Amino acid sequence: MLVPLTRQKFEQIIPFIATGSQYKYYWGKFSNFLQRLLISVVTVVVILLVQILFKLDFGLILVFGVFGAFFWLWYPVLQASLRNAKCRRFKYSGFFRGRVIDWWITDKLTGKQETVNNKGELVIIENREKRINLELGDDTGFIVEFDAPLRPAHKAIARGQIAEMVVMSNSPDLGSIEEFSNIYIPNRNLWISDYPLVRQDFFNEVSLRLREGQQKRPRRRPPQGQGDRRAEKQRDREDDDRY
Repeated sequence: MLVPLTRQKFEQIIPFIATGSQYKYYWGKFSNFLQRLLISVVTVVVILLVQILFKLDFGLILVFGVFGAFFWLWYPVLQASLRNAKCRRFKYSGFFRGRVIDWWITDKLTGKQETVNNKGELVIIENREKRINLELGDDTGFIVEFDAPLRPAHKAIARGQIAEMVVMSNSPDLGSIEEFSNIYIPNRNLWISDYPLVRQDFFNEVSLRLREGQQKRPRRRPPQGQGDRRAEKQRDREDDDRY
């Protein structure tokens, strides 16, 4: 099932400014923090040298100095916001609900390191990361593959489970899907992602409305006449309403 989303709801689900979880993602490891901190220190030193050599306006130097001194703090916000902006540039979006068709584990090469062993020989060490791969689909034939870093919680994933996500496109009918968000498994309250793209509160709001709508919707009876066919067409138009 693929339900179109309004632009307002889409921009709520994928925020413009980084959320706490997105900030944490780009905060990175301690080594990443040290790199940003080093850049901040070098920036402040360069600004002070420029001030001494060229006698620039102190107010302007102060602004740039503060901006550079806190580079280590605000740069993760910028990284996450730019990544969000890449998804928000798509004109149309939809809420997808399907099932897990299949899943499997793979190794992904994340980098290489060159070192020298005790014999003085050059040794190349490959850094690999285990990733979970999911194949999702629905009754319409829509199929998508998704991969993310493997986590212990992923042991709860099974074939046939309901899976939800937001898809993005530049086609009004969503006929060509160009990007999609992280995946949510409702019955396990499990998020599968590399980057936490969506705001979970707004995402869960749409998910709950769709579930409630399916539960309240009466079963359709086979059309027996012209009046029944008209009623069925009316229900079809209601199904196409945007959330």
